[in-house]
Amino acid sequence: MESSRSVSRRGVLIGAIQAAVIGVLGLRLRSMQLEQADQYRLLADGNSIKIRLLPPARGLILDRNGTVIAGNEQNYRVTLTREEAGDVSAVIARLRHIIPMTDAQAAAVIAEIMRRPAVTPVSVADRLTWDEFAAIALNAPALPGITPESVLSRIYPQRGDFAHVLGYVGPVSDYDLSRIESPDPVLRLPEFQLGKVGVEARLEENLRGKAGARRVEVNSAGREMRELSRQEGQQGAAVQMTLDAGLQNFCTQRLGEESAAAVVIDVTNGDIVAISSSPVFDPNMFVRGISGPNYRALLNHDHRPLADKTVQGVYPPGSTYKMITLLAGLEAGIINAGSRFYCPGYLQVAGRRFHCWSRGGHGSVDAIQSLEQSCDVYYYELAQRVGIERMSEMARRFGLGMRHDLPMSAVAEGIAPDREWKRNRHGQEWQVGDSINASIGQGFVLTSPLQLAVMTARLATGLKVEPRLIRAVNGIPEPSPEFEDMGINPLNLRTVRMGMDAVMNASRGTARGSRVVIPEWRVAGKTGTSQVRNITAAERARGVVRNDQLPWNRRDHGLFVGYAPYDHPRYAVSVVVEHGGGASAATPIARDILLFALNGGLPPLDAYPPGQRGGVEELFDSMNLAPNAVVAQSGRARA
Repeated sequence: MESSRSVSRRGVLIGAIQAAVIGVLGLRLRSMQLEQADQYRLLADGNSIKIRLLPPARGLILDRNGTVIAGNEQNYRVTLTREEAGDVSAVIARLRHIIPMTDAQAAAVIAEIMRRPAVTPVSVADRLTWDEFAAIALNAPALPGITPESVLSRIYPQRGDFAHVLGYVGPVSDYDLSRIESPDPVLRLPEFQLGKVGVEARLEENLRGKAGARRVEVNSAGREMRELSRQEGQQGAAVQMTLDAGLQNFCTQRLGEESAAAVVIDVTNGDIVAISSSPVFDPNMFVRGISGPNYRALLNHDHRPLADKTVQGVYPPGSTYKMITLLAGLEAGIINAGSRFYCPGYLQVAGRRFHCWSRGGHGSVDAIQSLEQSCDVYYYELAQRVGIERMSEMARRFGLGMRHDLPMSAVAEGIAPDREWKRNRHGQEWQVGDSINASIGQGFVLTSPLQLAVMTARLATGLKVEPRLIRAVNGIPEPSPEFEDMGINPLNLRTVRMGMDAVMNASRGTARGSRVVIPEWRVAGKTGTSQVRNITAAERARGVVRNDQLPWNRRDHGLFVGYAPYDHPRYAVSVVVEHGGGASAATPIARDILLFALNGGLPPLDAYPPGQRGGVEELFDSMNLAPNAVVAQSGRARA
């Protein structure tokens, strides 16, 4: 009896459980058949869930004052996915009724779509107007596989001012992907922009950011039905440069259409505050897709606008190298500040005559006067006593003949030659004539404008100043540098600095015409002229042809290096003007750039000798300066 009641209770319990399960299933079936019928009907008709990557916003690049020098702008575009489109040609034909597209453009788009994997979206058109974008969205049911998108595209507000240092971005190519071991999936998005050269390329991983994703429901025709979820991408890091947009713009305008370069370094911390190569180009052309004719015009231009002359260009430094030769002699104890050599206008060595730039000679000159008057014979004499090994070792100590670590493309190493270098490079032994040529920055010696600016910063401070371009990443400042002492005898450095001061301010200084008359902004510097052709004995006999009578590409390069203020150095500058005809092409440019840096804006007229002020004012009025270059932002405005 007890056993029967126990079986009955278990039966009731099992029955209740079964009834509960059946009830839950019934309620679920009712919900699916009635409340969720539309959703499951759509799925039954072939709907699916797709994951779409969302491209991240590229990180901003700012100047030292927070001015955006590389930003992002809204871009309306349309993509097509072959897997969802079906008849690609038919879809493109319908799309052409909405947006203008030539037969050639349509054929190119179709070819690109067929070349790519069927699941990969391909950009069909970009930079659409709002009306075109809206019309495509409105006609989406008749355009399977077509997706109108609002994305961000790179823009360079200052156009050519920062073209060479920042570089530019462009669509990811197959070649780009082949160079990356495990490409980020975001790189396969249509028209995704990748840094190609310059800072954009060197800091690509910082600037790119991380992709987001959206889950969307699409029907069998490929049309998006709804967005199920969305996770925005992570914007790339904001990079703050050491550059000053106002000074950079002034450098660009001051160099004008010359084939030239200028570099300005804050000697107190190594910050490169301006680095300008001329002529410039508009990097926005590359972002939007430069045309063949425009690209060929840049490529074939004799002034090489695509080359960054500040770090890629290497030039014989000419007489700007004389400080290196002089310091090598002073440090070795071979000469002192009062040591004199006689210059009759040439030096005869081993049956060969080496000429001074002054045909009549300079007479007896000491170390300071040798810089002031740029006497070549002084350095010919010194080179034979010092030797190339000491000169080259001193050059490397001052940053020549070495590659400085900057986030720029193709930074040149230059050449500070010695005996071993010539043996390895040319298979020949070093000759005394090689040392004589090297002593005045000719022969095998090659330097970049960046290296000359670093050399000048080290001369001005006696410290091993290292150049830098990055000030902060995502608001986190780069560590403040501490520069070690160069280990140069202070008296020897003082001799060199006095010579550089005499170049600008003494009565026979080669750059006296470009002196600064405000005492607290006194400039010290050195002119340089480097020959690009050999002058024969016959030409010297009948008279050397003047540079302005030669074809442009056979004229001498003009160089200048300097720093200011003389007593308390703040900025060092180097300027190279290719085929400028001599130092007179570079010196006034460098003087104006230094004055702008010191003033924090357009230089005041009373910094110039009275007779030059009218011409300077006309020059500044003719320049197309940005607003932040006209008004002083800091320092002392005197005009």
